[in-house]
Amino acid sequence: MANIALLTDLIEPEATALGLSLVRVRMQGGKSDPTLQVMAERPDTRQLVIEDCAELSRRISDKFDALEAEGKDPVGEDAYRLEVSSPGIDRPLTRLQDFADWEGQEARIRLVEPFEDRKQISGNLMGVEGTKITVDVNKHKLMTIDFSQVADAKLVMTDRLIAATAPLSIEGADEVFYQDTPVDEPDAHEADTEEGQH
Repeated sequence: MANIALLTDLIEPEATALGLSLVRVRMQGGKSDPTLQVMAERPDTRQLVIEDCAELSRRISDKFDALEAEGKDPVGEDAYRLEVSSPGIDRPLTRLQDFADWEGQEARIRLVEPFEDRKQISGNLMGVEGTKITVDVNKHKLMTIDFSQVADAKLVMTDRLIAATAPLSIEGADEVFYQDTPVDEPDAHEADTEEGQH
């Protein structure tokens, strides 16, 4: 199984070198279609254009190929697909700063373990203090949780969120850049782009 912390440590410098901020790294698709998903963004626009996706994908692929040639395959899969994309509008919230940056927007948060009999909470993000995140749960009451309690979180698509991101360019926002890494030809990469996937 791929070590996500190791992959993140390897990928983050490549994103930083391009002036990008790494949002998330994860393996998905299971054994039938293992996919290394990399989400990144430009800090000023919160998006990626297709050229950013292609360049980051190339840098990651080159780095991983070099490690594989040294017998240090970081992914540990015989064949996998590399997917580089922007977070999209209903983006995942993976860093504590994300919860502060998107204050006032609605989010859905899955908890590591139940808190006040809830395993999941939804509501407006009301701010961050230290490592504590406050959420107005469905305009019912305020709940404060520690960032360590967050298992998974993402913004909820609302008219308010669309309006908040409307000034940003949508060029390339729905593009995903794929690179396949076949078993028998580890250096031969076939890349294409697909629309409407995140």
